Amino acid sequence: MLHVLIHMDRHQGAVTSEAIAAMLNANPVVIRRTMAGLRDRGYVRSGKGHGGGWTLALGLDRISLLDVYRAVGEPSLFAVGPASDDPDCLVEQAVNARLGQALAEAETLLLARFGEITLADIARDFDGRMAEVGAAAPIAR
Repeated sequence: MLHVLIHMDRHQGAVTSEAIAAMLNANPVVIRRTMAGLRDRGYVRSGKGHGGGWTLALGLDRISLLDVYRAVGEPSLFAVGPASDDPDCLVEQAVNARLGQALAEAETLLLARFGEITLADIARDFDGRMAEVGAAAPIAR
């Protein structure tokens, strides 16, 4: 969604769920559900009918990574986690306790950092990269 929101900022007019789905190689229904979370939080607007679609409701400088993370349902941040193969195993309990503590600490730090980074920060990074490679470089869609 970060990718989509930055493209939306650069796009003239509304972007349809179908166009976003094509960009992400996803199903438009999944896009509508995900975008609805962003709409419910006030980051995007939706319009129906001819010329309808999704538009930004706020500038990129007013939307943080943390905002987007929360709007899309707070998915798991880490692929690793406590095991539940044998809950009575004392080794598993010890591993899970330490792993759980470390992951909780890391998540706290990561989410705090997410709150400090705006989509405008990412867009400026993109602009700098585009300037380095020149306008002839393709923009992935």
